[in-house]
Amino acid sequence: MQHTLQVQGMTCGHCERSVTQAVQRVDPDATVRIDRAQGQVVVESDEPRTALAAAIAEEGYTVAP
Repeated sequence: MQHTLQVQGMTCGHCERSVTQAVQRVDPDATVRIDRAQGQVVVESDEPRTALAAAIAEEGYTVAP
């Protein structure tokens, strides 16, 4: 299942790695694509969107509902 999340606060490569690692802690098999300029994170995962968003938020980023 594909989830598209709007994430605020990503400003660098470190941010992208942090978001990717957060998602992969929830689902190690997830595929993560990030468009930092658009603030968009696209995740291929069978995990619920809420779990993925919560993991990203725990890293300090704002995820739009």
